[in-house]
Amino acid sequence: MRRWLPGLLLAACVAVGAPADAAPRRVFIAGDSTAAEYGPERAPQAGWGQVLQGYLDPDAYEVHNHARGGRSARSFIEQGWLDPVAEALREGDVLLVQFGHNDAKFEDPTRYNEPERAYPEWLMRYVALARERGATPILITPVARRLFDFGALLDTHVRYSESVRALAGRESVALIDLDTVSRDWLRALGDEASKPYFMHVPAQGKADDTHFSFAGATQVACLVVREWKRLEPGLEADLARDADCGAPPDALALRASQPRPSRVQRAADVATVSQPGPHGGPGPTTAWPYFADAEGLPFAFRKRVLHPGAGIGLHPHHKDEVYYVLSGRGRFVLDGEVHEVGPGDAMLTRPGSSHALQQDGDADLEILIVYPTRP
Repeated sequence: MRRWLPGLLLAACVAVGAPADAAPRRVFIAGDSTAAEYGPERAPQAGWGQVLQGYLDPDAYEVHNHARGGRSARSFIEQGWLDPVAEALREGDVLLVQFGHNDAKFEDPTRYNEPERAYPEWLMRYVALARERGATPILITPVARRLFDFGALLDTHVRYSESVRALAGRESVALIDLDTVSRDWLRALGDEASKPYFMHVPAQGKADDTHFSFAGATQVACLVVREWKRLEPGLEADLARDADCGAPPDALALRASQPRPSRVQRAADVATVSQPGPHGGPGPTTAWPYFADAEGLPFAFRKRVLHPGAGIGLHPHHKDEVYYVLSGRGRFVLDGEVHEVGPGDAMLTRPGSSHALQQDGDADLEILIVYPTRP
């Protein structure tokens, strides 16, 4: 934790010392195509830096994304892409730095950086610039590629990520280990389920395992913010949306050892029950008691269909109960008041109240019902 202390202390000083009406704290991104911005003509492709602002309150943080496709830590500087960042960077800003994908391209000497020496030397120039300006540098390991081999996710950035971790430790630089947490996320998704987060777009003839769709960019930005919060807990107060995302490193082991496994139950596999209207109600109904055999579930969840003329009779309540209308029309009587209900309407009955429900019209009234099974 000590290696992050200088950056954290600076961030804390900025946060505490800033007046309530201060300008937003600025966040600059230096990186490659995985973080870059793409116009609508490239949709659905997006970089995580493109959607980062959506996680941050614009009154508190202002994102400036300078990431460029195809750049390495070397070529980003040599081609002048760092110059506008250097001109703008000032005390209190944050500089997020993520390279590695293109640094590994040994066939291109204008981009290649061997991982043990050249790569960290170039990264250190970003760190030095930030510190000279009084800004907070945060190094980010390269985000994982979606590369599975017989169900196992391959680690394609291992030497470069190790180099960033080592540099952060030696130079006391804040670190977001995006390689590790994005691999945890991908492993938990699995090979097939992870494809929509990358540029697997058959209509465009693309099957790209490096670049993100908008959904993938949004998920990776969430991982960046989640890890940033670990470095700077005060960031939580300035988030515009939650950053509860990703998966634990042992997600697959936890899944395999779960004594009460999660599952999907399809309507065709549920043993339906045909019943007269419950609680003295008229007409025929059909119930789908989902997960009725699930051990330890603290609530009941079922679908009930009230066929024409059917109803649920008036009855008092000793527990909370929620009805949600899927389709059809009905008349819901709650504590003596009549409410016309239809698709999308929800009804909550609390202990001490009473209710009844009558199907109306020619179509079945389909409802979902949820109530606790434990006191």
